[in-house]
Amino acid sequence: MNQNNRWRPNPNFFSNLMVVLIGISFYLAMSHLDLVRQTIGGVLGVLSPFVGGFVIAYLLDGPVRFFEEKFSMKRGVSIAVSYLLAVALFSVLLSFVLPQVVQSVMVLGNNLNSYLRSLNSFVADVSTRFHLDEELIEGMMLSYTDLMQRSTDLMRTFMPQLLNYSMAVGSGVVSALTAFIASVYMLMGKYRLLSQMRKVIYAFLPMEKARRTLTVCRNANRVFNGFIYGKLIDSAIIGVLCFILMSLFKMPFALLISVVVGVTNVIPFFGPFIGAIPSVMILLMVDPIVAIEFGVLILILQQFDGNILGPKILGDSTGLSAIWVLVAIIVGGGLFGFVGMVIGVPTFAVLYSLTSDLLARRLKAKGIDKDGNPLPADPADGQGSSLPEGEKTVEQSAAEK
Repeated sequence: MNQNNRWRPNPNFFSNLMVVLIGISFYLAMSHLDLVRQTIGGVLGVLSPFVGGFVIAYLLDGPVRFFEEKFSMKRGVSIAVSYLLAVALFSVLLSFVLPQVVQSVMVLGNNLNSYLRSLNSFVADVSTRFHLDEELIEGMMLSYTDLMQRSTDLMRTFMPQLLNYSMAVGSGVVSALTAFIASVYMLMGKYRLLSQMRKVIYAFLPMEKARRTLTVCRNANRVFNGFIYGKLIDSAIIGVLCFILMSLFKMPFALLISVVVGVTNVIPFFGPFIGAIPSVMILLMVDPIVAIEFGVLILILQQFDGNILGPKILGDSTGLSAIWVLVAIIVGGGLFGFVGMVIGVPTFAVLYSLTSDLLARRLKAKGIDKDGNPLPADPADGQGSSLPEGEKTVEQSAAEK
């Protein structure tokens, strides 16, 4: 018997082996990041209709629940109303915003040479008035002119190819239709799908770990839901405010620039600056004074969004400090581009919460609270009481009687 026990694995053997395998897998993934990215991209390309359907269903789940709870609609009716409102809103945006944006882009491309001549005259006048170094100014202007000229040539080359791209987009109609149908099925069978997922989790995990997993999923859904909806509303308000203020001050290309600012504002922290850079470059060609005024306007909007509007809408949905938001945006953007910059913050918030809970449990096991301070002495040592506050021992109750 002793001979057999000697070859029996340690109870922690498999868990330790799993940790080692996960560590090796993570190292290999980071060492071959391009291959991992290509593999993920290929898988997502195949599953793109279903991924798109999930995104649509997730975004429309909020309105569906709203109509169900506030107006006591049946789920099928609330889904139909939500889709009709979404299609109507999308159609309005396309019919009013898109033509004007395209017209602004065409006007900008056609008048670029005159804008550049005006900018050269303005810079020459400023350099003469303030006795600036002419060679340095000329070198800067040549670089700026070359950059904008290349951008214009690219734009003019791209515009005639829109027909070809539209044909390519037409081939994706089937994928879009599949995504739409998948989203409808996901919304209709939401509770059945969630019930099946819970059954799978309870079937393959111990009861305590299953409950903890479901709790983590609920918290992750709460963080993502609050952040995404809040950020979309916040960005829409900032875009509308930008358009109103630019129209009041009669700045050119108000709609085009407001769309850029609103879309890029979805990115936390860096969004306003990412949208402001190309906008300032556009206005700098039209009128440098207007570009400076727009820069001040964007700075005021960013302060209003960061200190008043954003906290009012988003609240503390992520629970992350500024430094961790910065890390999440940089890492998410480096790995997955624009999408990574958007979802990096809520993803990092969930991971941060899980890590904090794990550390709190490990510290509590060692007699230390989450702030790093020693916990009260154990009652077995004769200090304090282990009973919850308000409860009394049998001897105390008897003494009071």
